[in-house]
Order: sequence, then structure tokens, then C-alpha cells
Amino acid sequence: MKAKIVFYWLIGIVIAAIVMVAAFYFDEPVRNFITQHQSRATHNFMHKVSRFGDWPEHFALGLVLAGLAWWRGSKKWTRIFLAMLAALAIAGLVGRGIKIGTGRARPSVRAEEVWNRFSTKYHAFPSGHVAASTAFFGVLFFANRRAGLACLPIPILIGFSRMYLDAHYLSDVVFATILGILCAILVGRLSLPQRGKAEIAKRKLV
Repeated sequence: MKAKIVFYWLIGIVIAAIVMVAAFYFDEPVRNFITQHQSRATHNFMHKVSRFGDWPEHFALGLVLAGLAWWRGSKKWTRIFLAMLAALAIAGLVGRGIKIGTGRARPSVRAEEVWNRFSTKYHAFPSGHVAASTAFFGVLFFANRRAGLACLPIPILIGFSRMYLDAHYLSDVVFATILGILCAILVGRLSLPQRGKAEIAKRKLV
């Protein structure tokens, strides 16, 4: 069983590496394509998506949902929503550290501007918006596939909005997606065994 898990992880790492290499390769072509297909209406829409798709909005939504679940007496959903907040926080902290460490400039930064690692202009890799949203809804997907699939367009739309607004490259978004998935898996692995044990205990009682 452990060998099987290791094998799957190795396959996942290889696939992620290939996807990242491809993303870096297509950074400029994708950016040029988006730049050539801009419209005022779409730009305004994407600005709103990007504005309300940041981590504070996700955090507020998670708190509200957890509060409602607790108020209704649902321990299951309270735990799920709290797990979503935990994944969101982990993705945010790790992503922030990587941003400062890499200091990659955003696509909109002009070549003549002075490089400054601690300036938000040089915090492109990875996308904090996408990492947070993917981690947040990733946990929901592991807990409830149907609800997770229904929310899947949200992080995808947020990622596209960040590229459309020239705030991130394709590779920033792709790496952020991978980071968010890993954070969701981490939190999911910590919570799912408890649920599994509870189900086994119920079956034994039956």
C-alpha cells in the first residue's frame, strides 16, 4: 500500500514538473495573446473578479460558513469549513514566503524600474489569489466532490483574471494552483483519517 502511494506521488511530481516547464515556456505567448484581445468591459469584469477573489474575501466567506454550520449544529460542515480556512492560511503563508524569496517582477513592471525584493511589484511568483482560492475550494472538493466541482470555476476564473490584468504570468498561476492543491491535500490528509475511523466504528456497531 505504501509503495503504491509513493508511486502515485512520484507520478504526480513528474506531471507537475512537466506542466511547470510548459507553463514557463508559454509565459510570453499567453501574455501576448491576452494583451492583443483586451476589451474595456472584460477588463472591468476581470478587475472585479480579481478584487473579490483575494484571500480576505475567501477568509470572510469561510468564517461566515463555519459560523452558520456551527449555529445549525453541523459538526461535519463546521470541521470542513474550518479545514478550508486552515488550507487557505497555509497556502497564503507559504506563497508569501516564496514570493519574497524569488522576487519575480510582475509582467506589468517596466524594465527600467528599480528592482526591489520587498516591493509588491516584485511579488509575482506565485499568485497569492490563485493559491488561496485553490487551497480553499480544494479542501471542499476532497470533502464533497459535487460541491467542490461546482466551485471549481471560481479559482479558474480568478487565475485567468490575474493574467488578464497583467498581474501574473501563466507560470505564476500554474505554480499557485499546484501549491494550493498540495495545501488542500495536506489539510485533507489530517482530517480524513478521523472521518474514516468514525465510519469504520459505525459499521462495527451495525
